[in-house]
Amino acid sequence: MLTVDFHRLKIAPGSRILDVGCGTGRHLFEACRFEGSQVVGVDLNWEDLRKARYTLYTMGETGRGAWAVSRADATRLPFRDESFDLVICSEVLEHVPDNRAAVAELVRVLKPGKDLVVSVPRYLPERICWALSEGYHNEPGGHIRIYRKKEIKGLLESAGLRCWGIHYKHGLHAPYWWLKCLVGHKNESNRFVNLYKRFLEWDIIKHPPLTRGLERMLNPLIAKSLVLYLRKGCE
Repeated sequence: MLTVDFHRLKIAPGSRILDVGCGTGRHLFEACRFEGSQVVGVDLNWEDLRKARYTLYTMGETGRGAWAVSRADATRLPFRDESFDLVICSEVLEHVPDNRAAVAELVRVLKPGKDLVVSVPRYLPERICWALSEGYHNEPGGHIRIYRKKEIKGLLESAGLRCWGIHYKHGLHAPYWWLKCLVGHKNESNRFVNLYKRFLEWDIIKHPPLTRGLERMLNPLIAKSLVLYLRKGCE
């Protein structure tokens, strides 16, 4: 399930791409499809990194680029200044106590004139989750803040970026998380949660036109994610 729309990005052959908070590798896999790409994923979760590595190993001939994954903190990235042609940070900043330090690092490692893509949970769907379940956001490593669009855009632009695009993703996923929060966000035995989960998994694999159209209608209203596309100013 991709949150970043790679079709919006002009990725040249041989681009160096960094995914900060890569998780199990959903965006790494897609980034490796670009010819000659050099893709790096970092995360703090060892188990997610293990899964990402396995996914990339088994990718086989579908991949056209080189890749590496490593454990690293978003607020202290182990890379030189201006090392990457594209930086992705999807569903991460809402977890980070020092979000300004993380943004400064994202900008530092990005080359001038190149793009940063950031996604965070959208305000209203996320606020509903918080209202339905305290456990959803109070667990260790959980979401510690909810961004309004103006707030996250201002935070990123104040770091020397220019926002050139915004869109919303995963309108079908917001009701799933509301349902999970309503019955207990760790409750894996609820029949309705499991049915909805199977529906989402089927949708991700099959991409039927009906659900794609439904999600396009829902995204402006209840999309789970807000996605911002930004460019670092040339010095």
